[in-house]
Amino acid sequence: MKIFTFTVYTKPMNKMLQQAFDPEEFRKEGHKLVDLLTTYLTDCFSSQTMPVLPPSVPDELFAFWTADLKKPDFNLQEFYTTLLSQSNHIHHPGYIGHQVVPPAPISALTEMLEAMLNNGMAIFEMGPAATAIEKVVIGWLSKHIGFGAEADGILTSGGSAGNLTALLAARQAMSNFNIWEEGNDSNQPFALMVSAEAHYSVSRAARIMGWGEKGFVKVPVNDRMQLDASKLEETLIDAQNSGIKVIALVGNACSTSTGTYDPLDQMADFAARHNLWFHIDGAHGGAAVMTEKYTHLTKGIDRADSVVIDFHKMMLTPALTTAVIFRNGNHSFETFAQKAEYLLSQTQKPWYDGAIRTLECTKKMLGVKVYAMIRQYGDDLFREYITYAYDLGLSFAKFIEEQPDFELAVKPDCNIVCFRYCPKDFSGDLNTLNASIRINILKDARFYVVQTQVNGKTFLRVTLMNPFTTLADLTLLTEAIRDDYAQIL
Repeated sequence: MKIFTFTVYTKPMNKMLQQAFDPEEFRKEGHKLVDLLTTYLTDCFSSQTMPVLPPSVPDELFAFWTADLKKPDFNLQEFYTTLLSQSNHIHHPGYIGHQVVPPAPISALTEMLEAMLNNGMAIFEMGPAATAIEKVVIGWLSKHIGFGAEADGILTSGGSAGNLTALLAARQAMSNFNIWEEGNDSNQPFALMVSAEAHYSVSRAARIMGWGEKGFVKVPVNDRMQLDASKLEETLIDAQNSGIKVIALVGNACSTSTGTYDPLDQMADFAARHNLWFHIDGAHGGAAVMTEKYTHLTKGIDRADSVVIDFHKMMLTPALTTAVIFRNGNHSFETFAQKAEYLLSQTQKPWYDGAIRTLECTKKMLGVKVYAMIRQYGDDLFREYITYAYDLGLSFAKFIEEQPDFELAVKPDCNIVCFRYCPKDFSGDLNTLNASIRINILKDARFYVVQTQVNGKTFLRVTLMNPFTTLADLTLLTEAIRDDYAQIL
């Protein structure tokens, strides 16, 4: 009989392991990091002069960090300071670029706890507390949407993953056969009907599902870049005449480019009349359900079969945290009807084993930081933040309309505003002018703005995500644009 012997160590033999996990070292460096970030937040909120997006060149930054890796000495706090100085300063009032929210400090602190605990959430025993908390958070948001007790859903990593998850469930529910097991039927090509202004993740989902370009049928938009509900019927008939079976209709709440909401209630009527799955991409603007002032924009959202809302856009949460919620919670189990016997049982559908319903197997503890904010501040935190951001968007749009040398692309519904500079004495190409203005704004670095195309025209685009940005800051932006043009002349 072979005898096995084992050696028991009371401490790691490797000195480096002892150093890496030393609690006192963690305490010391952690306190320094919190002090650094506190100073950073104070500087941002007091509008201290800093490059909001530090000017940089990709190849030069790559060379910098390549060289840094070869240096013999390393100071952790110097690394943190350098990383801070080279990064986008989203908490600064001059950050008005992409749809990235400045996280509330409590959510960042909670995420540090999540990272240390590192509880994966494929099955309940891998993340018990986080699993229960996620269900509470899903229920809390479902009620705000207007769904009943039968609603259910999951949290996943981003709006793209969220839209794909919901649309996979739609495919399984509406295809009349087990498409997950049997695959696509080439004799019955499926498609989604989407606004021409839908986020690219929706068309990407159709491609991922193997439907190709024909898998997303675009519905024309009106002059405010909203889906034109009067075109729904003819668009559906044209698709059917082409041999395509449309199984779902997707609405924007709101569009990424211009910040306008589709007519969700009318779309819900159409979907019900034609037995279509109704999905709402509310990644950015679905959170308006939290407010009294702007909830009217989401009228009809409670009639959707599935809704996606990003907590990391309009709900003060670090990326990526996305809710995928189904009006009929049973549909959330239809997305991934596959076998993984070592993890999942096919004989029952427990709500607490998340891998049955998500793209991820191992998943971060996504709901914990949201729960902390709800408990600490209640609904008012989100309501006040969203209302302020939307108010600012409408105020800035009104200001732009009052300026004779600026043009508004469309009247916005929210905190996304598209505008461009149109000086009366300018006879050149306005698209080229505004593209060059944006480049100069980035070089100046007091503000960070992006650009977009609306009806073939180039517009500057701001997304007002920072609760410390004011109309005075935006007025300074317009003055900077005028000064820039004066220098060009």
